[in-house]
Amino acid sequence: MSEHTMRAVTVTGFGGPEVLSVEEVSRPEPLPTEVLVRVHAAGVNPVDWKTREGQGMAGLQTFPLILGWDVSGVVEEVGFGVTTLAPGDEVYAMPWFPRAAGGYAEYVTAPARQWARKPATLDHVHAAAVPLAALTAWQTLVDTAHVRAGRRVLITAAAGGVGHFAVQFARHLGAHVIATASAARHSWLKELGAEETIDYTTTRFEDVVRDVDVVIDLVGDAHDRTSTRSLEVLRPGGLLVAVPSGVSPDLARAGEAAGVRVTPYLVEPDGTALATIAGLIDAGEVRVEVEETFPLEQAGTAHARVEAGRTRGKIVLTVAD
Repeated sequence: MSEHTMRAVTVTGFGGPEVLSVEEVSRPEPLPTEVLVRVHAAGVNPVDWKTREGQGMAGLQTFPLILGWDVSGVVEEVGFGVTTLAPGDEVYAMPWFPRAAGGYAEYVTAPARQWARKPATLDHVHAAAVPLAALTAWQTLVDTAHVRAGRRVLITAAAGGVGHFAVQFARHLGAHVIATASAARHSWLKELGAEETIDYTTTRFEDVVRDVDVVIDLVGDAHDRTSTRSLEVLRPGGLLVAVPSGVSPDLARAGEAAGVRVTPYLVEPDGTALATIAGLIDAGEVRVEVEETFPLEQAGTAHARVEAGRTRGKIVLTVAD
């Protein structure tokens, strides 16, 4: 490996985990306003395997493709004009989303202001578990739903990557948090701040929940019509944020008929929000859950693990020591 190349997990065609292959590729160089970061760890998200299969953000990608949007590492080099970061800074980010960021690699470049200094209390593995999931939770609750103290918030799939952050952020904002998850996750979710927990395997949440101000639906209508069922628990004028499946015409009509608001959502890079989130983590208000790690060479195994579902928190790839 020369100073001009690096190892990266590449995809040359859509398919199953077997299409992921570690190859030697050209190392990127930072343009003006960008930084070059040596990647220590990369988070794995559902959008990764969906894109690999030809779903998700597949329509925006070109081959050969390097997947991965969650990155934690160390600034190696800064481009012209960068004043906010310097070589040696430990940083984390969700760069470029939804365009390819190339996180499953030894080096990544992205605009300096898409990065933030990683939480000082986290190692790179745990920091890499944060950006995409935490930004999704933060932007839905703070920027989209404007959640504040006293609001009743229902979070579906609350034990997953986005969900476990959403529970903690909603609690931080003073909301009454209701979470759906399997019974084995309930005690943990209550530690994170959920005041009510519902076992989705035995109980339909619309049978036991009413007068909710905001639903953060992380499941979607593709799975048991979860978004549509969420309309039943909202108070008049309440808000459904439909994250994975978006808002179909049928769901929009159903929301209007029910007298509630519905909106799709897609996460955006936000270094400023990541700096705020890092502060909450370092203050001990937010915990980061990593269930399992895999080396870069086992990216296919990591994808299969995430695709199977039922993870507690996040799966992370280790790239450099």
